[in-house]
Amino acid sequence: MDTALLADKLIKWISNQVVAAGGKGVVFGLSGGLDSAVVAGLAKRAFPKTSLGVIMPCYSHPQDAAHARLVAQKVSLSVYEVVLDKAYDVLLDLVSRVDQSKPKQLAAANVKSRLRMITLYYLAAQHDYLVVGSSNKSELTVGYFTKHGDVGDILPLGNLVKKQVKELARYLDIPEEVINKPPSAGLWVGQTDEAEMGLSYDELDCFILSGQASPEIGRRILGLKQKSEHKRRLAPHPDF
Repeated sequence: MDTALLADKLIKWISNQVVAAGGKGVVFGLSGGLDSAVVAGLAKRAFPKTSLGVIMPCYSHPQDAAHARLVAQKVSLSVYEVVLDKAYDVLLDLVSRVDQSKPKQLAAANVKSRLRMITLYYLAAQHDYLVVGSSNKSELTVGYFTKHGDVGDILPLGNLVKKQVKELARYLDIPEEVINKPPSAGLWVGQTDEAEMGLSYDELDCFILSGQASPEIGRRILGLKQKSEHKRRLAPHPDF
């Protein structure tokens, strides 16, 4: 893969998508992770004056916001910081008044992603921007993203596996501490992508690119893909 050529194509693609939609720029979440850092690097080049990164802690590890600020400084990106702890507490409290069942860990964690997307779409509407999602092909394949919480209007990394995103990050000069830290959605303390998926990104990327995997890993990937099919398409409607 010619990384320089890929970066140039993605930058032009982002610009074309936004212009075609009548937008003036882009807004995206800046989590302190690899994927959002690459989105930041590409978006800043596509819209040097109208790119906005938003750091949105929600009972998050302080290191995540620190890494997000490091990325913003590296690419000279304008950022807002919106702390969502209170919004999260209020929402769960209101729901618990009518549904007193114990919150499931994943159900509560996904509220964080959806609150972040609400925030991004508010800012997008305020500034006539498009929301840029940071999901990559590896995550999209197995449904490792929050429905209505992670995708946005455009997905520049949607056809790149995690390995390719990492190569792009090095080309864009993303800080090494961001590139090398264990991938995590920051949903709860100690949570990592690979532990939650039950396989490594190397195994997942290899299967996507070559179809090769151990029988156990192959079954795991295909099972996750089938189970998450509803997350990759619009809500179905009757055709009669």
